[in-house]
Amino acid sequence: MSSQTQKFVKFGSAIAVILLALGYLAYTGVQESKSYYVTIKELHTMGDGAYSKRLRVAGNVQPGSIRRSGTHMNFVLVENDQILNVVYSGTEPLPDTFKDNAQALADGSFSRDGTFYAKQIQAKCASKYAPQQQNDAAPTKAVSHLDTRSSSERLN
Repeated sequence: MSSQTQKFVKFGSAIAVILLALGYLAYTGVQESKSYYVTIKELHTMGDGAYSKRLRVAGNVQPGSIRRSGTHMNFVLVENDQILNVVYSGTEPLPDTFKDNAQALADGSFSRDGTFYAKQIQAKCASKYAPQQQNDAAPTKAVSHLDTRSSSERLN
C-alpha cells in the first residue's frame, strides 16, 4: 500500500468514527428528551412500561392537596375518577397559576410505589383565561370619529 493510500484510509477511518460517535450522541439525546403524554387512566394501565419512560401527565389539582416541605411539593392530580399522587422536586419555582383546581401538566417519571416524580410543572388557571362577563347595563351608542355632526345633534 502506498503512503498516500494509507493516509486516505486513516483519514476515512477517523471521519467514520467521528460520524458514528455524533450519530450515537444524537440518538441518545433524542431518547433522553423524548416524553410521552398520557392521561392518568392510561398511566395506571401501562404496566411495567410506565416505569422506564419519561412521561407527561395532565389533570386538575385536587383542592386542599398541595403540601410544601422545603424545596419539595406534594399534590394530587385528578382526572375524571382517577387520581395521581405527585411529588415535585424541581429547581424552578412553580408558576403563580399553580393552585387548587388549576389545570396542571407534570413532566417526570412514574415510580413503582404509585407516585409520579415530576421534574417540571406547568399550570394554567382556567378562570384567568375565561371570557369576561358582560354587564347588564344598557349598551352604549358607538360614536364614529368621522361623524361631523355636533354632539347635540348626535344625542337626538
